[in-house]
Amino acid sequence: DYGSMVNERVGTGEWEDGRELGDTWAARNAFSYGKGDERGAARPEVLQALLKSTERVVQEVDSVEYGLTDIQEYYANTGALVAAANAAKEEDYDDEDEDKPKRKPKRVACSIVETFGEDVTPRDLEDTLRLEYRTKLLNPRWAEAMADQGSGGAYEISQRMTALVGWGATSGFAEDWVYDGAHERYVEDAEMREKLRRSNPQAFRNVLRRMLEAAGRGMWNADEDTLAQLRQLYSETEDELEGVRTRP
Repeated sequence: DYGSMVNERVGTGEWEDGRELGDTWAARNAFSYGKGDERGAARPEVLQALLKSTERVVQEVDSVEYGLTDIQEYYANTGALVAAANAAKEEDYDDEDEDKPKRKPKRVACSIVETFGEDVTPRDLEDTLRLEYRTKLLNPRWAEAMADQGSGGAYEISQRMTALVGWGATSGFAEDWVYDGAHERYVEDAEMREKLRRSNPQAFRNVLRRMLEAAGRGMWNADEDTLAQLRQLYSETEDELEGVRTRP
């Protein structure tokens, strides 16, 4: 296997909280390389010491083609590193003497530096994610361009919905307006909905699944009517993929 395996767990939904995903990242990255025979020796204690001393994670983005919401590796590594550092600090907090006054550890910050342009001022992770979701996933011109590409474009939309859940799982990014906007753009819009369902029903099913998952995990405060619509559409799409015709 290659990578942190965090995106695999997010993809299958096999996780309970961000701390669990942070532990997965740490278990996959606790190996050191150096002189002599140091070729992948397990050093979890060294990694944990580094994580406990971490105050800020900095991620460089050097290409305009791929941003934080475009590929799974960013939340599976940068986001999961933030989760791992927070988990390490919380473990220290839990292990402290109960008789001594304790101060809950400060959450680890994350900065993004985009080096493909002239302005390389670091931005907070949350601000960068908000900007990307406005300019891509929720941008009607971007959405139409993707949908018009057919199966591949629908897949790209689907992957960004999975990444949205991934960022929520690892860094705690969960803002209703993003999910509300995605629901309005890809589900409530009947023309867009049918375009995605016809060109790539698996991708459309994943869009619905991620919205339902986000609501179930407390990342999105969706009303019951919206959830009922999503469940109905998910069931219909599932039936069609299984060869059960439910609509004329």
